[in-house]
Amino acid sequence: MNAQSAASEVARKPARRGPNPRRVSRERVLRALYLWQIAGGDYASLLVQVERYEPEEKEAAGDEELTKPHSGFLRELLDGVLKEAANLDFALTPHLDRPVIELSPIEHAILLIGAYELIHTFNVPYRVCINEAVELAKLYGGTDGHKFVNGVLDKLAQVARQVEIEGERQS
Repeated sequence: MNAQSAASEVARKPARRGPNPRRVSRERVLRALYLWQIAGGDYASLLVQVERYEPEEKEAAGDEELTKPHSGFLRELLDGVLKEAANLDFALTPHLDRPVIELSPIEHAILLIGAYELIHTFNVPYRVCINEAVELAKLYGGTDGHKFVNGVLDKLAQVARQVEIEGERQS
């Protein structure tokens, strides 16, 4: 096979792109928050569990290297959500159609992650915060859970990111 035919072969194959390290971190934090809600635990024990987590997909991926989480972001997000959980629930409550206690553990964990990012990580655009939470809900939540998550976080963003949203509307 010459260089030109090899190049055309590569061009015909779709590019493979895995999740980025921040998305993998969010997935790991989701696992930790689920465990925290179901079985309890502190930051250190939850962190150990999610940092050591080896996904089953590794066997299916073969020789391909799986995306590793962004360790700093994972730690910051987990620590922040655990410390701010009560405040995050308080911020979410006006936008919920039921009490927090009635949320499924997965939806609650996803909403905590999304709320934390909307309220505390201004280096991440609000649309990205919401989109990442919606993607988690599509992967791990109930049938229409992503619609619920999207609606709640969109309403929270109107409050938490009002300046950013107004700036976007004006430009």
